[in-house]
Amino acid sequence: MDYLCLGVNHRTAPIELREQFAVSESHLGEVTAEMMKSAGLAEGMVLSTCNRTEYYGAAEDVAEARSMLHRHLEEMVGQKLDAEHLYEREREEVVRHLCRVVSGLDSMVLGETEIFGQVKKAYQAALEGGHTSRELNRLFQKAFGVGKKVRTATAIQTGQTSVGSVAVDLAEKIFGSLKSSRVIVLGAGEMSRTTAQSLKSRGAQSIIVTNRSYDRAVELAEEMEGRALKFDDWQAALAGVDVVISSTGAPHYVVSPWQVEAVRRVRKFRPLFLIDIAVPRDIDPAVGEIEEVYLYDIDTLEQLADEGRAERAKQVAECEVIIEEELRKGGMIH
Repeated sequence: MDYLCLGVNHRTAPIELREQFAVSESHLGEVTAEMMKSAGLAEGMVLSTCNRTEYYGAAEDVAEARSMLHRHLEEMVGQKLDAEHLYEREREEVVRHLCRVVSGLDSMVLGETEIFGQVKKAYQAALEGGHTSRELNRLFQKAFGVGKKVRTATAIQTGQTSVGSVAVDLAEKIFGSLKSSRVIVLGAGEMSRTTAQSLKSRGAQSIIVTNRSYDRAVELAEEMEGRALKFDDWQAALAGVDVVISSTGAPHYVVSPWQVEAVRRVRKFRPLFLIDIAVPRDIDPAVGEIEEVYLYDIDTLEQLADEGRAERAKQVAECEVIIEEELRKGGMIH
């Protein structure tokens, strides 16, 4: 029995392709079961975030399983997938790759903090669904231990380490200062939380939170000292805000051009800044064509994230040494 991993991420695939692979948290079990059946896997787990979707498995014949899983993914998205878009790992390569992912070394924002929790949640879902057993349990437990050591023993998390903080940096570049800005956050998940925290720390004047589950909106709004709004009422709030941050996890566009057009006159055509950190995207790209609207998606944020990578890049070599040492000590690689 050995490991395999196939995936797409922010470096290999544009957002238009990544959103075809995106899996909501509620569908992880179903997608994992389909993957295991199609590829003949003994164990499996699917990880899906705004920057990546990865398929992990354990099989007796990894070469055959990899080929079958590749075919399954091509059928799923209805197109050929080459090495440019879909990366493949086997055996020890999977172990190293997962440790790099958990440590934030493979992230859009080098050293990002969210990925550790996201992998843990995906693993927990697979474990509770009975999709993992001895092999993947060993792999993921080891990776979590290595990731924790990398984060505590190095300075990889120095500076801005979340997609949310990069998004807020971008907002500041456009508005100059966020101290008088009014913000609405669509979605109350972890990405929304970290972004709202960054906005609050930069002095945003007011933060409105809306979510399909109103209770979660209330919870995050209280944490941010803002106010919650029923999801059906968020469009009316567009008239009074300067910044929209969207990360709902919806499978379709939440914000359409007609919704923005409807409030332009009331807004007196003031600039409106929208950041879409969802995959699949929440905001119809056509919204960005409206004259005074500035729309940025997750791939645009990557360009900004690259600017901050240099400061932490020197830490990467140190992190890689720790990963190799820990994996050899644990007998995961030879």
